[in-house]
Amino acid sequence: MPAEDPGWLGRQLARRAGREPKRDLGRRRASGIYGTIITAAIIDTAGGHVTTTQLVVAVFVTLVVYWAAEQYAELLGEHTQEGRLPRWPAVRAALAASWPLVAASYIPLLVLAATRVAGASDSGAAWAGVIAALALLVYHGRAAGRAASLRGRSLLAATLMAAGLGVVMILLKEVVLLHLH
Repeated sequence: MPAEDPGWLGRQLARRAGREPKRDLGRRRASGIYGTIITAAIIDTAGGHVTTTQLVVAVFVTLVVYWAAEQYAELLGEHTQEGRLPRWPAVRAALAASWPLVAASYIPLLVLAATRVAGASDSGAAWAGVIAALALLVYHGRAAGRAASLRGRSLLAATLMAAGLGVVMILLKEVVLLHLH
């Protein structure tokens, strides 16, 4: 018999007490990594070509669309049983568990906007946002490694893998795509 959903408040209290279900924690970490990479990719690709305001809106709207599409696909693809959709508490829990995909953009976008307000050019602000996203990606990689009980070289490898994803994405744009124009 499945456990009854404790509701939003119950999940918040359990999470604060360190008792969030492992599946939700893993999903939140994965969503954070994915959202950070998407954020960095959009900022890196469009930064300097559009205004900072347009870039912030583009990143946020793109992530909301990715988040909604992922949840829609998962809802229909993995969670339908016997011709019925899951009940609202399960849908709400899935939406909350994957929101870090969007929330991962908050810090890089804040850095992007603050740097622009401080006087940097649109391009300079975009670079600040990309650097913030890479730092956040390293944080997410390390947090995921620690959550998986990795230590020493294994933890370092997991952290560097996350950083490497961001660096490869930037190098792809800066080295390869610029030479195609």
